[in-house]
Parts: sequence; structure tokens; C-alpha cells
Amino acid sequence: MLRIAVPNKGSLSGPAADMLHEAGYQQRRESKELRIVDPENEVEFFYLRPRDIAIYVSSGRLDIGITGRDLLIDSGAGAEEILPLGFARSTFRFAAKPGTATGIADLKGRTVATSYEGIVAGHLADSGIDASVVHLDGAVETAIELGVAEVIADVVETGTSLRNAGLEVFGEPIMKSEAIVIRRTGADAGDAAEPKVQQFLRRLQGVLVARTYVMMDYDCRVEQLEKAVALTPGLESPTVSPLHNEGWVAVRAMVPAKEAQRIMDDLYAIGARAILTTAIHACRL
Repeated sequence: MLRIAVPNKGSLSGPAADMLHEAGYQQRRESKELRIVDPENEVEFFYLRPRDIAIYVSSGRLDIGITGRDLLIDSGAGAEEILPLGFARSTFRFAAKPGTATGIADLKGRTVATSYEGIVAGHLADSGIDASVVHLDGAVETAIELGVAEVIADVVETGTSLRNAGLEVFGEPIMKSEAIVIRRTGADAGDAAEPKVQQFLRRLQGVLVARTYVMMDYDCRVEQLEKAVALTPGLESPTVSPLHNEGWVAVRAMVPAKEAQRIMDDLYAIGARAILTTAIHACRL
């Protein structure tokens, strides 16, 4: 069986379980379950702390895992990203008291508090900045107020918690993170698990595409077909079928979901009618 690590809690857990369910895999019914077997799909899921997943995967005990890019890099484990999943996006940045720093060069000789020591230390080293890094678990906003550090580095979403602590972000983002699928570094096509790994990735890619596109159907006159097809080119080419009424055709194509309403307006403007969109629940490209 393919052995897969899944986050057991936190912002990664729920969306990961939803994606796996959409991909046709069984998921646990209770949060206390640490392991389940999906015999029909020949997969065994292990529910682990998100911070530990890269370590387990790098050991080779588990074939692949779902975790955050930030957690993978911070761990320093021998695992690599093989598929971004598009959820749990975040930006990692420096913050300090207003007016005390404007860029990474201002960190020279200072102390930075963070929960992601591996990321910050690596970023500072790559930038040639000699600064101290203090590891703290949990909220790091109070580190400056309590004199533990002069700068913090943390995940920033809206920035509200930083502003409430009297801090502001500065400089360029350290990194951008999201949920990813990881695999042990060096795993290759010769591994026995390779066919199942590729099948798993195809399923998740199918979910990503299904979430990104909708299917659009409409009728248009033959003389407007080229204009209509230019608006809805599909992935390879749209499907065009003749209608019973002479001079009309039915067209079907996948279009980006976020552009669907605009495309419907444009199609209507050139004379297309009976324009419908339907959700895509699964696909293979």
C-alpha cells in the first residue's frame, strides 16, 4: 500500500482532508484516529503533526506527505516538493517597531525571534547578514516588547495582530508558502511505489483543475462560431456539434471559473444563447 502522511490538525488539516475526499480517498471520521486504511485504493493514511511530516517522509518510512512549504524548508529534512496544492497560502515576513528597520541590511548585529528558525537562519545566511536567531514557540509578537528580540519573523496574513502589537512589516517577503505534496529526496521512477505515487498525483491534479475550471455550453450561429471559439478555446479545442435548426451549432468548452461571468457576457454580445455553466467534479488531463 501507498503510505501517506496527512496533517492531523491546524490550517492544513481540513482542506487536505477535503481534497483527498474529492480525489476519491477515504478519510477519518474522528479526529482521534491516527491511521486509516483505504483498501479499495490501496492507500494507508497516517495523521501526524504538520511539523513532523517532512521528517517521516525523508526517513523513507512513508512514501509521500502533505505539509506546508514553510514547514518543509524549516525542517531541513531530506524531502522535496513535488506538487503545490493551492491552499493554506501565507507570506513569511520580518516585522519590527515602526522606524527601526527598512530592509534586511538593518538586521546586522540584531536578534530575530521566530518559530521558524531554519527558514530565518537560512535566509539571513543567504543574504550575508550576521544576526542572531531566537527560537520561540507560539506567538512571537511579544518578543520585542519583552526585550527578547529587536525583530520578529512570522507568517503574515492581514497584519492585524502585528499592528495591534505596535509592529509593522518591512523589507521583501522572506518566502511564500502553501500546502504541498512532498517526497523523499532522491526517490525515482525505480521505486516500487512509483505507479501509485503518480496515480495519487494525477487525482490531486484532477481536483485542482476541477476547482479552477467550469464547463460552458452554449448555442451560436455558424457565422459567429470563430468569434465564439476565440472566447472559449478550451484546453485543446472546444466540442462543436450541429443543431437541428440549420445554421446553429452547440459548443462545449472548459473555461476558467473566475472568468466565466465575463465570458458569458461576451458570448451573449455576439449572439450566443442558452449559455450554461456546470461545475466539474473530477477530471484527467
